[in-house]
Amino acid sequence: MDSKTCLSLVRDIFDTNHFVQLCGIIIDEVGCGTARLRMPVIAEKHTNLSGNVHGGALSTLANTAVGVACSSAGCIVVTQSITTNFIRNIKANHTATCQAHITHLGRSTVTVTAEVFDDQQHLMCQTLASMFIKGHSEAIPAQW
Repeated sequence: MDSKTCLSLVRDIFDTNHFVQLCGIIIDEVGCGTARLRMPVIAEKHTNLSGNVHGGALSTLANTAVGVACSSAGCIVVTQSITTNFIRNIKANHTATCQAHITHLGRSTVTVTAEVFDDQQHLMCQTLASMFIKGHSEAIPAQW
């Protein structure tokens, strides 16, 4: 499998996720066990009372990137635990970008790290997630 084929398959999977669509998250790139996503920050959708992007929006982007990274390795997963450390923030009309990669792929769990950056590549938050494997994709192999 090549990255273009996998990207198309993963996009098809996540296009059915209404919450991902509501948040405006875009899957830009996948490799086997890696993913790069972005989310344009819209004031009416993603900001808190102070006008900065809401921490939950950044967590959602990171959690989605983690799921995409797992999908790119053929795993069907749900979040078991997730920890996000917030470092800095951005305002509306900017784009948050997240890079995620698998650090451990076991029989029943996957460990993934993700980092979210602003437009100037400043680190905004770091995430560590443990994902429970519910099954395996017939279309995407575990290694490619």
